[in-house]
Amino acid sequence: MSKIISIGTAVPAHKHEQKNIFNFMHKVYALNELDKRKLKFMYNQSGIDTRYSVIPDYGLPAGQWSFYPATENLEPFPDLEQRLSWYNRTAPPLSVAAIENCLNGKINKHSVTHLITVSCTGMSAPGLDLQVMEAMDLAPNIFRTSVNFMGCYAAIHAMKLADALCIADNKAKVLIVCTELCTLHFQHQNTMDNLASSLLFGDGSAAILITHDDDEQDGLHIKKFYSEVAFKGKKDMSWEISSSGFLMTLSGYVPDLIEEDFSKLVDHSLENASVEKKDITHWCFHPGGKKILTAIQKSMDIAGEDLQHSYNILKAYGNMSSPTILFVLQQIMEELKMEHKKSNIFGAAFGPGLTMETFILSDD
Repeated sequence: MSKIISIGTAVPAHKHEQKNIFNFMHKVYALNELDKRKLKFMYNQSGIDTRYSVIPDYGLPAGQWSFYPATENLEPFPDLEQRLSWYNRTAPPLSVAAIENCLNGKINKHSVTHLITVSCTGMSAPGLDLQVMEAMDLAPNIFRTSVNFMGCYAAIHAMKLADALCIADNKAKVLIVCTELCTLHFQHQNTMDNLASSLLFGDGSAAILITHDDDEQDGLHIKKFYSEVAFKGKKDMSWEISSSGFLMTLSGYVPDLIEEDFSKLVDHSLENASVEKKDITHWCFHPGGKKILTAIQKSMDIAGEDLQHSYNILKAYGNMSSPTILFVLQQIMEELKMEHKKSNIFGAAFGPGLTMETFILSDD
């Protein structure tokens, strides 16, 4: 078995109020007054107050923009090369900041034996794994691998890999860093998918340290993983590369799919781990959006208070894709430090497929 020792998070310097992003986006989409009112209502009902971005433009007058062209129709709109150039420049230092927050007071960086990088918003070779290694002066023979283009559930997939590595080697100290710069890929075509993306997504990074149970430090023990794919939703959530950037498909049917299937998924996951629902003390769900959290509540017949940590992260950061579930888990871990009582945590995240990944953690 393995355990989670610590989590560290980091966000870019540019913090944007949701209302400022709305003001920017309604100009981008050149909306008429009726559509502008509809979009404003969606932003006001999003459950999001602020989001972070490596791009400063969303809170600045056009004359001070550095990513978007200050033209009437925003042409030439940023192409894929420009977006990836910004990613390669800003993702490594953001990742390092999250890692340093994770390792601080836990282990020396040179004790890390395995590095797993996670991202679906940028890719190159050499990639983020080598960029982080070089920036942190990690050992050149460190085991490294990457989880790319899996979307919002990818952190759990990386945790699965870390768990397997720790079980195979009781000396392993596996560092995972999930870094997503979603705001680099906003599009200016007035479509429901683009409106949804501009409404929800933000940038952020989270690092998590996982070791074998033999490690002397306290941590949350990983009990079990479980996943299912609902192929009937494969066209409702997707993430594809185009010449103008990465394109998100996120249909309004996704919350309905989750409401229909999620309770059964939880039952299957709990049964697989021989754990009963009444024994779960904390629910750690990826806040893909307010409607998704509401769908989870309805499907499981639980109170909004049970998802408070997920709502908190959505409100302060929006949906950051893969790091988001770790932001929620970090908040739960901070709460556990004050509670000093037995806990069992059930976590879940969702992504293209429609894939649903879960984990169960315990402090004993």
